[in-house]
Order: sequence, then C-alpha cells, then structure tokens
Amino acid sequence: MPDSTSPLTHFDQQGQAHMVDVAAKAETHRIARATGSIRMLPATLALIASGQAGKGDVIGIARIAAIQAAKRTAELIPLCHPLPLTRVSADFTLDEAASAVHCIVQAETVGKTGVEMEALTAVQIGLLTIYDMCKAADRGMVMTDVRLLEKQGGKSGHWVSPG
Repeated sequence: MPDSTSPLTHFDQQGQAHMVDVAAKAETHRIARATGSIRMLPATLALIASGQAGKGDVIGIARIAAIQAAKRTAELIPLCHPLPLTRVSADFTLDEAASAVHCIVQAETVGKTGVEMEALTAVQIGLLTIYDMCKAADRGMVMTDVRLLEKQGGKSGHWVSPG
C-alpha cells in the first residue's frame, strides 16, 4: 500500500485506485505536447505521400482521429477527468529518410488538471489510424517513441522533456 508521500496520486491511503480530487486546484491555461512515430516500408510511405492508399487520405483521416481521441480520453483511461478542451492540433510529417510518419499533438484547456493524457492518447490513435488504413500493404509497421514533449500550466509549471 502506498504511503502518504507516494508520487502515485491515483491510490488512496488504503492502496485503492481512485480519481484524484482536483476541486481545490486553481483553473489555469494548460497545454501539453506529445509525439510519436510509425515506421513502415518505403513503398507504404510512398502510398501515403501519393494519396493513392485504397482507403483515402491517410493523413487527413489520422488527424481527425487524433482530435477525436483527445476529446474521448476520459472514456478510454479509467481515472482521467473529462476535460473541456479548448484546442487540439495534430500535425503529421512524412520522413522519407526514416521511412516513417511523425505525429505531434498539442492539446489545451482551461481547467484544474492537465491535458497530458489527451495529447498522448491523440498521438497513439493517430498512429493507429495510419496502421489501420495501410495494414493491407504493410502489416509490419511499428509505432514507436510515443512520449510527452512538454506541459505548461498548473502548480507544477512548465516542464520540457530532456530528450
């Protein structure tokens, strides 16, 4: 059972999972940026770049999926608070040298808790959407390097990933 100094805030004094009480926290503008990549065969990347993938505009659909995922994070992650997002952007970059697509998501809210989980969820779903749309051509795609890049707002202030 975690003690009262445990950094694991989703457990109570008895070690039971619970949703963190944010009632006493101040509302601030909160921003989180997350990233991730999906590596694939060069031919698969060429299909995406040409817009000739059989299911349509892969990047456009992945962008919409990422935004939708950010909005539904609290339904997917059991102890996340539902947040009124004020902005979500999802940007995808094709990288021929690495034969990959890179995704960066920025999520924002004005609220009592951060938007890190929304940004991370959006990245994952954006990459999964690319996989889904291209799996007929390349089942060996690998999603990798999903991580938080930066967060701002709240008591802990501004944090930037060291790497």
